[in-house]
Amino acid sequence: MRRPRTLAQAYDPRGNAFDVLRLALAGTVAVTHAMQLALGWQPTVGGTEVGELAVDGFFVLSGFLITSSWLRLDSPGRFAWHRALRILPGFWTCLLVTAVVVAPLLAVLGGGRAGDVLTGPGSATTYVLHNAGLFMAQFGIAGLPASTPDPVVNGSLWTLFYEALCYAAVAGLGVLGLLRRRPLLVVAGVGALQLATTAQVVTGVQLLPGENLPRLLLLFALGAAALLVADRVPVTPVALLVAGASLVAGLLLLDDYRALGAPGFALLLLAVAARLPWRPRLRRDLSYGAYVWHWPVALLVLSTPLAGAPFVVVLGVVLAATALAALASWHLVESPALRLKDVRSPLRRDSSGLHSGRRSFLR
Repeated sequence: MRRPRTLAQAYDPRGNAFDVLRLALAGTVAVTHAMQLALGWQPTVGGTEVGELAVDGFFVLSGFLITSSWLRLDSPGRFAWHRALRILPGFWTCLLVTAVVVAPLLAVLGGGRAGDVLTGPGSATTYVLHNAGLFMAQFGIAGLPASTPDPVVNGSLWTLFYEALCYAAVAGLGVLGLLRRRPLLVVAGVGALQLATTAQVVTGVQLLPGENLPRLLLLFALGAAALLVADRVPVTPVALLVAGASLVAGLLLLDDYRALGAPGFALLLLAVAARLPWRPRLRRDLSYGAYVWHWPVALLVLSTPLAGAPFVVVLGVVLAATALAALASWHLVESPALRLKDVRSPLRRDSSGLHSGRRSFLR
């Protein structure tokens, strides 16, 4: 059988490894955060933390899949509804359970009283109210956990706000018709963002506002651009070798690997997601639940006598408990919410698919 030469030829929406890869990335984030909380450090490649690289990978895959979702739905209202149902119920549940269950438990395990964390400035109540809009304005609850120098009850949720901003960018470009009718213009914009990132690292001059938004938007945009011109994105051995070389060079030579290696990283990740021979169809999508729950789970484990056990034991307990939390999140919150996606009318697939010449691989 002839090997696919482009991403469009390699990607089959009915059989791919995106779900497996997202779960692997969530697991990587969970492991590295457990190391950070338990040991005070996490592994790095050059100047980049492995957990940071995994989060970047999430945004690449999300850019590809979310742009595909817009092109399939082609409706701002349906798109916003679908995206809200995927993120907000699980997020709000995590906020609430962390506030009324996890924080009081942390207080008791630390020798305090459960009721002391529920009200007042910086309390569990303000944690829910201040963060309910998705932007994390309050990271701690009543100084918990007291055992860490930087009291943060969930250090993973902050990325969801930037994910939502990327969704809004997709919707904006879609409403303007650029995703379907002017994809090359969008790709040119992504190229300009990459050039600005590179110039910023090389010159040391701040060209882009902030730190988190340009970083995560770039990775998301690279995934989106790859979808828009998938029939022109090579996945040949030579192309993947060049991509790998640029990624390694960026990781080892630069403080910010994205200046050189972001496009290569995106290409490698998407090629693996599209071409990986092992493509199980997961009945449960546990990646989101694992991502939002692993941090408070790790805090609870590390607040018990298990904290004195060898790290491999601690990690095993954290991962097992995280898997249970993710299962509960999927069955009790996420899956029921997703069943409301088409509550008003059955989802109709647009038979026209993507823009002409680039659509068949999404059918």
